[in-house]
Amino acid sequence: MRCLAVSFVAWSLFAISSTYDFLQMSRVSYVNLPEEKAFHPLQSDMVKVRLQMSGWDVLLKTFKPDTTRLEVDLGGLKTRNFIAFSNQIGFINKQFPVNKQAISVTPDTLYFDFSKQTQKRVPVKPVYGITYRKQYGIVGEIRTNPAFVTITGPAEDVDEIAFIETDSIKGELVDNDVRTVSYLNRNNKANIAIYPTFAEILIPIGEMTEKVIELPIRVQNAESYTSVRTIPGKVKVTLSISLLDYSKWTPRDFEAVVDMDDWAHGRATSLPVQLTKVPPYCQVLRIEPQNIDFFVRL
Repeated sequence: MRCLAVSFVAWSLFAISSTYDFLQMSRVSYVNLPEEKAFHPLQSDMVKVRLQMSGWDVLLKTFKPDTTRLEVDLGGLKTRNFIAFSNQIGFINKQFPVNKQAISVTPDTLYFDFSKQTQKRVPVKPVYGITYRKQYGIVGEIRTNPAFVTITGPAEDVDEIAFIETDSIKGELVDNDVRTVSYLNRNNKANIAIYPTFAEILIPIGEMTEKVIELPIRVQNAESYTSVRTIPGKVKVTLSISLLDYSKWTPRDFEAVVDMDDWAHGRATSLPVQLTKVPPYCQVLRIEPQNIDFFVRL
């Protein structure tokens, strides 16, 4: 057993100190784009990079795989419609540590199709995943600066983009406004250029409280009947609103309705109450009662 243990340790040390080839998936991004030219990559933006590294680094990569970003210099597109990785190995190796050197890239050649270039202004859409402290939440409009960015690229690709998302903004147990700078376009097509490449984001967060209001019920689609009477005539709505807006919103800012088509088509014995008008950043917690009785005179 001692001999086996010593042999295993010796073999392990030899294995992790040796050099191996390792295939790593990388997402292509482009630098030194040709001016006044829009291009379509004719292949996927994912490539396989063959790296030469030690056994220890291979072991770490095996347990913690990742997808790196590989920059490709497009300066050569001024005179041709393809880029060969074999001509850029030196540039690629500058993007990796000294102990991890690229030997080759598959596919070795990237081909491009040129088309008309166009510009368009699109809104910035913040993406966030935030948890809040108890009784806290978003209390106002999320603002971005700038609110719009300019995208440049092939006309057919630009036309498909309606907005640009930010990187995900994260936070846990937040109880104050979130102010941050977030980068844009990391998941968009590599042939789309954006200016500027980042935006300032403000997410207003404040203390929330509950408010109870009584709303009269409005009956809609009742024109075919002589009269419709609901029992009760009002509902009690429990809301979660910003503490600063507690006195701002009144019953006039809300509307509760029941639809007689629910009874006419389905012959329901009670009608569900729906809120068709709710101010922004007010969360409806409860409606009591949620279903009401009614009398119809034909």
